[in-house]
Amino acid sequence: MRSMLVIGLGRFGRHLAIKLAELGNEVMVVDTDEDAINKIAPYVTRAQIGDCMEEDVLKSLGVNNFDVCFVCISDNFQSSLEITSLLKELDASCVISKTDRDIHAKFLLKIGADDVIYPERDMAQRTAVKYSAKNTFDYIELTTDYAITEMSVPKFWAGKSVLDLNVRSKYNINILGFKIEDRVIPLNDPHYLLSIDDHLLVAGNKKDIFRLMDKK
Repeated sequence: MRSMLVIGLGRFGRHLAIKLAELGNEVMVVDTDEDAINKIAPYVTRAQIGDCMEEDVLKSLGVNNFDVCFVCISDNFQSSLEITSLLKELDASCVISKTDRDIHAKFLLKIGADDVIYPERDMAQRTAVKYSAKNTFDYIELTTDYAITEMSVPKFWAGKSVLDLNVRSKYNINILGFKIEDRVIPLNDPHYLLSIDDHLLVAGNKKDIFRLMDKK
């Protein structure tokens, strides 16, 4: 369990805070909107009304005691920039700032943000791949080159084992396991015969994954 601070309760900040709490983290949220604070209060550890543009407000939170501080105010870049800078000045150990523009990301990183996230862009890319490729159920980019996808078994793989297919050397990908509803089951038996109904979790270079998808 880790301690998290979420500043800004727009749609992303609200969903982030609730999910962090569901994962067992201690979560504090801060926003200037009293109604937003009242709505999320039952789901998080602490909820406080406050303007984090004011240094005294941030000081009162003890930001250096949080494992991660999220700045979720991308609709007001000046505010996002100033809050990110103040957090680092107050010795926040890890600051993650939300943005939707590359130029903003550059400034946020320059003033000390440990990382920037692009929720809208990342979800758009994930959705585009998911619905462009046949028989693909989910797609997650881990880096610019590497990805994990949930896909159905290619017809020419059905009835064969991972050992028979020699997927690592022939296709340059790794089968991590199976997805059954919300459960992930590791593939521990290389002799297991793949079924056309299986959902595979496949990891590898994006080019190799797309090449495999094209053969389905």
